[in-house]
Amino acid sequence: MHPTEETSALGVKSEKIWLNSLKGFKELNALGASRTPFLFIISYDKTKIFAQPLEKLDDDIFYKLEEWRNYPVQKREKDFTFSLTPVNLQTYQKSLEKILEEIRSGNTYLLNLTFATPIQTNLSLKEIFTYARAKFKLYFKGEFICFSPERFVEIEDNTIATYPMKGTIDAHLPDAEATILANEKEMAEHVMIVDLMRNDLGIVGSEVKVEQFRYIDQIRAGEKELLQVSSKITARVPETWHTQIGTILDKLTPAGSITGTPKKKTVEIIESVEDYERGFYTGIFGVFDGTSLRSGVMIRFIEEHDGSMLYKSGGGITIDSDAQSEYEELIDKIYLPF
Repeated sequence: MHPTEETSALGVKSEKIWLNSLKGFKELNALGASRTPFLFIISYDKTKIFAQPLEKLDDDIFYKLEEWRNYPVQKREKDFTFSLTPVNLQTYQKSLEKILEEIRSGNTYLLNLTFATPIQTNLSLKEIFTYARAKFKLYFKGEFICFSPERFVEIEDNTIATYPMKGTIDAHLPDAEATILANEKEMAEHVMIVDLMRNDLGIVGSEVKVEQFRYIDQIRAGEKELLQVSSKITARVPETWHTQIGTILDKLTPAGSITGTPKKKTVEIIESVEDYERGFYTGIFGVFDGTSLRSGVMIRFIEEHDGSMLYKSGGGITIDSDAQSEYEELIDKIYLPF
């Protein structure tokens, strides 16, 4: 791997060890084949891949994948301020209408529409990362962080599992769990993503099974508690899977839960509709510990941009989507999970 000076997705020139798609996935295969524990980061469009052995990991990169972490727990002791300047409803509605036209034309059935929102806070990226409560967290060199509730894939004992997450509701609403599970729009969206991820796992494994369908997780979203709906899908992979980590991840990315279906055409539509670069937002990161692999989807994502912070968020659009409620979901997902 050789450092290259480039203008990043964040608009900042810096020395980075990024690999392109071809070299990056080969590097992941090589590290896995040698059973070397390593961290990997893959941008949404797969043009930038980072891979580094854990024993040589730069001291300005921190991660958490459930109980795997490389930094100490610290409690927040100071008050914080937080505000946001979201896109207006009219602008959001224009993008939504373009997507609905594509759906009516049969080009996509589900598309994850996202926006970048300027935020203002007295906390640094490092402080937000440290205090945030989430299953999957990443801090990268003062440039971006994520505190994600969503697994991507895990591989252990020749079984690969993925956990698509679709459907969110305020946990304190009356009968919240029953309401989200009975919502037809959310059900349709979830079924489409489960079907897509079943197909994706079938590309890299065999004996594909939906082991759990639409179960509920509760997560903290700032001052709110949210219920999120997930499913668990598994498949069998060969005993030599560790020699093909890069190949497997290449075939599975970008993650279906943050693109839509059918994936290839939907990604093309996203490129034409969204007015900014996702960069590492909705990419994936993970760790191979020499025996098993864990990874998360990089949602709940904040990056530094010209001295300020951008929070990237979004939600799934189907033919039944309503502009006002989708807009509110976009904003609801902009929070600090303290």
